Amino acid sequence: MRVNRLLALLAALLLAAGAGAQQELPANGLLLVAKPELQDSNFGRSVVLVTQTPDFHTVGVILNRRTRDEHRGQPLWFGGPVMPRLVVAVFRATEPPAAPAFHVLKNLYLSMHPENVEALLGRKETDYRLYAGFAGWLPRQLQGEFGRDGWYVLPAEEDIVFRENTEGLWEELVARASKPQT
Repeated sequence: MRVNRLLALLAALLLAAGAGAQQELPANGLLLVAKPELQDSNFGRSVVLVTQTPDFHTVGVILNRRTRDEHRGQPLWFGGPVMPRLVVAVFRATEPPAAPAFHVLKNLYLSMHPENVEALLGRKETDYRLYAGFAGWLPRQLQGEFGRDGWYVLPAEEDIVFRENTEGLWEELVARASKPQT
């Protein structure tokens, strides 16, 4: 029961986060790439776009798990195990959206606010992706996972976020991350 209350609190915090002046902020996104040893039913062989909230929670979506489902005619991706019935959007916008959203990269946002999702569904452009649920970590929880050496960390790149065919993405990024630095 305590976990459910924490997840509800996390969702409330996400919905309450404002978007004002976020375009001026530096990049606030990373890619977590599961190491081959990570044996987790939710995150094994996954690539996760993450951002940190103002209160130091880490949230994100799994980029390489497209589902066969749709949301109002748009493809739906599996974003993560937290609140899997909630629709989350990652989208491009030159201005911060009116409803709450998290700034990830320049002109790139993550939001689970229904107003943002609804506005995206009305666009002719396909400069967004929809996810069922999200991935979330409480403060210091992800650091513990890093201590168990389960993730590679790479800079987030917009072309990876919106890559149409994600087959082989995990393998490509594992190879990139595990290459010795010169």
